[in-house]
Amino acid sequence: MAKIKRNDEVIVITGRDKGKRGKVLRVLEDSRLTVSGINMVKRHTKANPQAGIAGGIIEKEASLHISNVALVNPGTGKAERVGYKVLADGKKVRVFRSSGEAIDG
Repeated sequence: MAKIKRNDEVIVITGRDKGKRGKVLRVLEDSRLTVSGINMVKRHTKANPQAGIAGGIIEKEASLHISNVALVNPGTGKAERVGYKVLADGKKVRVFRSSGEAIDG
């Protein structure tokens, strides 16, 4: 179980985009993730008429390491650390470390 999942709102805590917020688009297997509007890079692409791809400079999100982001608590709006708790019915859920409230319903 990952501490940060797809569609979570995160805030960048270090690096060029420090302080920016975005939604996680995808989580890669090597502890990296892609966040919407964060870590934008310019990719020079060659046109491919058969595939219908136009050439030019395309701006897209590059991946960043999972340690450079923190989950945003919707109640406080601040970055929070994430832990785990096992409920009485045996279900494992993510919780905010500061308040202990569950992230996953």
